[in-house]
Amino acid sequence: MNDSSWGAPPQAGYWGPTDRGHAQGAAPAGPAYDAHQAQQTRPMPIVPDVPEHGGDQDDDRGAARLSGPLFRDETPQPQPGPYGTPQPGPYGPPRTDLYDTPQPRPHDTPQAPPSGAVPQNPEPMPDAPQPAPAPQKKSAGRDLGAAIGVGVGLGAVIVASLFIVKAVFVGVIAVAVVVGLWELTKRLDERKGIKAPLVPLAVGGAAMVVAGYVRGPEAAWVAMALTALAVLVWRMTEPPENYLKDVTAGVFAAFYVPFLATFVALMLTADDGPFRVLTFLLLTVVSDTGAYAVGWRFGRKKLAPRISPGKTREGLLGAVAFAMAAGALCMQFLIDDGSWWQGLLLGLAVAASATLGDLGESMIKRDLGIKDMGSLLPGHGGIMDRLDSLLPTAPVVWLLLVAFVGAG
Repeated sequence: MNDSSWGAPPQAGYWGPTDRGHAQGAAPAGPAYDAHQAQQTRPMPIVPDVPEHGGDQDDDRGAARLSGPLFRDETPQPQPGPYGTPQPGPYGPPRTDLYDTPQPRPHDTPQAPPSGAVPQNPEPMPDAPQPAPAPQKKSAGRDLGAAIGVGVGLGAVIVASLFIVKAVFVGVIAVAVVVGLWELTKRLDERKGIKAPLVPLAVGGAAMVVAGYVRGPEAAWVAMALTALAVLVWRMTEPPENYLKDVTAGVFAAFYVPFLATFVALMLTADDGPFRVLTFLLLTVVSDTGAYAVGWRFGRKKLAPRISPGKTREGLLGAVAFAMAAGALCMQFLIDDGSWWQGLLLGLAVAASATLGDLGESMIKRDLGIKDMGSLLPGHGGIMDRLDSLLPTAPVVWLLLVAFVGAG
């Protein structure tokens, strides 16, 4: 390297290459050395501390260093290197085991570790490509076999009682109402400590259904009022703590279960009553089935994730499409003086009311912290889990049928 690139030419006291040759890094002796001039001199580039043995610098400068062992019977021992493998000592290439972590210098050439050695801080290897996880098959969430079997059995009982003896079907409604009230009041007591009186609710609920079938809507309203009054009086026989909470829950239960179910009995009073009830049941079941099938297969966007995470907007569209198609067919072929376009409107209304009813009971169950109201029906849960869509849909269907074709 040319010295001119580092500043002025060498001064008289510079201890660079001479005929006598000094060891590198040692201060020269004699009056030629000037400390002031040495401080003014720029440092030379860093070179290896010990030149490689046998190089050009081993000519006449070896006098400043040892050229072999002090005694002839001494043999230099190899020193362990950074990877556990012996490396040449001070008489060969520069040792790199003087520090825990060798520090590379500008003129050093990186050397690969010996074969079989494990570096102390290995560099992270790139992640090996992982096989793609197998797609998980969607689960329906319930025992479909049991659900279908129970659904077919209930349908057979309903259809048989509906078309053979109307009074038997009214009894089926009353039994469903009583069981539903029992499930609801039991869950309220277990989860919230709310003790809605079951006895007046069960008696008044069954009376509501029978009164609506026998004497019409006015009798159903009177039975509802008397049931609420009976709840208020019955609760007075117990301590006053939580009285308001208990009677409020009792009045709500009377309206939610037996009063809404009374509209099914009101549909049955018409001349084509069995077909009206069948239309109501078919549209509700088809709406639920369409929402379930389409939502399970194509559902992506949640409808009401805070209330019912399983319901999707695609499922709602499926419910509307299925219910409107079924409504057009039912109004055209089952209802006297009905028309297909009326069925389209009826199906749309059923899809909306059934979805809202399902969401309403989901809100109740979420508040109670339960998944199902009961376990009476395998694959379905409890009676209330099957009535959730039917109960709010009954007054909607009854009202629209009266508006389209009359009370009959």
